[in-house]
Amino acid sequence: MSIEEYIKSKRFSVSEINTIDNNINQPRVYERSIIKSEIMQVVKDRISEKRDIDVLNIHESKRVVKEIAWKWIEEEVDLNYSHLMLNSNDKYEIFESLIQNMFGYGVIEPFLKDSQITEIMINGPKNIFIEKSGKLIRALDRRGNPLEFTSNEELKNIIDKIVAPINRKVDESDPIVDARLPDGSRVNIVLNPIALDGATVTIRKFPENPYTMEHLVEFGSTSQEVADLLKKMVYARYNIIVSGGTGSGKTTFLNALSMYIPPESRVITVEDAAELNFSQVENLVRLETRPPNIENKGQISMRALVKTALRMRPDRIIVGEVRGGEALDMLQAMNTGHDGSLSTGHANSATDMLMRLETMVLMAGMQLPMLSIRQQISSAVDFVVHLTKLRDGSRRVVQITEILGVNGTEIITNDIYRFKEEGMEEIDGRVRIKGKLTRTNHEISNTQKFVSAGIKDFI
Repeated sequence: MSIEEYIKSKRFSVSEINTIDNNINQPRVYERSIIKSEIMQVVKDRISEKRDIDVLNIHESKRVVKEIAWKWIEEEVDLNYSHLMLNSNDKYEIFESLIQNMFGYGVIEPFLKDSQITEIMINGPKNIFIEKSGKLIRALDRRGNPLEFTSNEELKNIIDKIVAPINRKVDESDPIVDARLPDGSRVNIVLNPIALDGATVTIRKFPENPYTMEHLVEFGSTSQEVADLLKKMVYARYNIIVSGGTGSGKTTFLNALSMYIPPESRVITVEDAAELNFSQVENLVRLETRPPNIENKGQISMRALVKTALRMRPDRIIVGEVRGGEALDMLQAMNTGHDGSLSTGHANSATDMLMRLETMVLMAGMQLPMLSIRQQISSAVDFVVHLTKLRDGSRRVVQITEILGVNGTEIITNDIYRFKEEGMEEIDGRVRIKGKLTRTNHEISNTQKFVSAGIKDFI
């Protein structure tokens, strides 16, 4: 019998737990939590002192720890806590917490493995929230109690585990950092005293197997008609900006769009934290920014990477998100033969995205006249695809806008599709917004790239 089978055979049912918890000799819930944390720490210290654990072989170490942990937990309970009548489920929770603490990310480890959870928000050690199926809820343990870290130190240890593998640092002198987990999940960390209620960690999860456009059609994010049009746009090398608010699904949508790039292309991706994950392109170079070191040296910015990408003979450049002066370099790349480039940006509408691009170009420090900037934008960007997270938690494409040029001082746009809301409906007990992405009466004006790619039936 394996150690896992043995442990499971020792666990009580929920009804037995409730019966035991009602016993007057049992410590109350919050006391039990403290006691279990103490036992876990004692056993963890004993394991850390064990000399024959191979710290360089994580799988072997985990196997050894599993074999000795349960035995030492039972020894510690029998020796120092026998009067508290801790049951087998209590011991299993100690065992589970120990493994998560030593080889994972503590109490949030189960949420990282749950594919239905898209965001984890830690507001100090005592407040953990998750986004599940588009709804924000309090994180609960298996007993239905609010999930918490036992101390600020435990949360700090988890933060150190996150930033150490990617050579980033976060401390009182530099309390804000962006990072990523090995699975590509995006992490933002803010320490106190900047975060007044304790260290704040926000984890944006991405699916283990990236969503394709077919998945997004199935989820109702867009229609098959629009997906077919976008596929032809990417193949024909139109330059596309995906815009939207925070959490609207821009990166997921950009990744799905990128899967339409022909596999023989040479693609360079530029990101603040590497998140894009598409595998059909073999000739792929992934670039990621680097923050300054402790001596405030060695920083590699988005602007530097975009400039470097231009010297790497790319067929297409994908900029994960434009936030500042790199927008100017990206526009210049689009205007100098790198058609088919893709990027994302924060905005409330397609028109707002164009205004934000103007502002970001100015952030590059070049004293360019506004008319020149608008001409660059209208010449470089062909389409803006705008996404929104609706009130029901769903993420939808709500606007596809063509950029036509500049008329005097204004950029001319042409809406091809717009989302039309049609009320509410209840599906499987959940209220959903009814609506669809509707074709406008406007035709696509710039069809030259479709023609050059041999695409006749493009809409």
